[in-house]
Amino acid sequence: MLIRNSLLAGCLTLASAGLAFGAVSADKAAQLGKNLTLVGAEKAGNKEGTIPEYTGGLSKSPANYTKKGWRPDPFAGEKPQFAISARNMAQYSDKLSEGVKAMLKKYPTFRLDVYKTHRTAAFPKYVTDNTVKAATTAKTSNGGLSFTGAHGGFPFPIPNDGFEAMWNHLLHYNGLTYEERYRSYTVDSTGRPTLQTEGNVTQEYFYYDPAKPDAKDYYALKVYFVGPARRVGESFLLIDPLDSYNEKRKAWQYLPGQRRTKLAPELSFDTPSSIYSGQTTWDDLFLFSGSMERYNFKIVGKKEMYIPYNEYKMIYWTNHEKDLLKANHLNPDLVRWELHRVWVVEGTLKPGKRHLYAKRTFYLDEDSWAAALSDEYDGRGQLYRVGMNYLVQQYDVPCLFPDSFSITDLVTNSYAINALPAPGQKGILYPGHAFPSKDWTADSLAGQGVR
Repeated sequence: MLIRNSLLAGCLTLASAGLAFGAVSADKAAQLGKNLTLVGAEKAGNKEGTIPEYTGGLSKSPANYTKKGWRPDPFAGEKPQFAISARNMAQYSDKLSEGVKAMLKKYPTFRLDVYKTHRTAAFPKYVTDNTVKAATTAKTSNGGLSFTGAHGGFPFPIPNDGFEAMWNHLLHYNGLTYEERYRSYTVDSTGRPTLQTEGNVTQEYFYYDPAKPDAKDYYALKVYFVGPARRVGESFLLIDPLDSYNEKRKAWQYLPGQRRTKLAPELSFDTPSSIYSGQTTWDDLFLFSGSMERYNFKIVGKKEMYIPYNEYKMIYWTNHEKDLLKANHLNPDLVRWELHRVWVVEGTLKPGKRHLYAKRTFYLDEDSWAAALSDEYDGRGQLYRVGMNYLVQQYDVPCLFPDSFSITDLVTNSYAINALPAPGQKGILYPGHAFPSKDWTADSLAGQGVR
């Protein structure tokens, strides 16, 4: 059952029309830090005690944390409390997404191992301070595609509509800057994994830089491929604007065979992503990325749901190719599921717009605003693809890492998975400082892309 929140009463009809609401009143904002956390989650646990009270999250490294980039599992000694499979899924149906239910029905080997819930999400004080400030100053415009009045925090901790909630997702805090040697794979219906890319990835969230309060772009991503052999030397650069009504994603690509950097506006929306051999769209990145312009977004409500969470074992301490990547889905023994509250946001394709997905449902973790699950429907209204985000708290930063995700295709029975740390490398690193501005130019791609 959906949990109707008093903050949503009276505004869902307007939200479904895609209208903007803007800042909340001082009285509503006063709930932050009291019955709401500083980023807008319900502070109390649930009445059953299966979701605990939020007490600040996990922002202190365990004693055995010695190697930066590879983080020990603070819950390594825990065992699953129970498992959900096709045989007993009806008992938990109200806490399962449509995509998860479809996978349980279709794949007999798929199951959810449910562990004790830990509300580990935590953020630096400047992020929470700026979030509280933004509650009464941030306002959307241009049908929700632009906003002003916020910097360095979640802009809409008490969202009035689906666009505001999705802005919180797009601006999920993953540190100021981030580096990783990662691998992405596709796995076909027989269980055969194929390494699609191995690369050095750098990201920067200009929006979270205190020194750049007037930044017009909120995010930049650059990837330089070092494997497999057919991809070595390729690279691309994406930069996303805060005003996606008047500005578009800036994208460039370097292909060694052409020996030049070219503008690449096609690296957006439902263009099949070359990172995953076309098995996902470019805006499937992080379950949703880029402009919201093709959809009307509405908040359906909040509900308790089983979602992937605290995936230290899966991300850091698993032989991915040998043990994790199995036919149709990841090895259930290595994926941790917990009960958390999520915002349910539905996107429906606007009249006159086109996209591979006619409807999308996103389940945003209330403690971090990152999309934990997604359901994508085709033009016939049939469930087509299922997204899962394997959230893990980086307690030393602190931030919640939301970049390792999978997209399962229910038609081809295959899936793609992104951002698994490459073995033998430095893991997931957070430099803690901005990169030189020249790193975010088209010329920087040509400088690296030599083979």
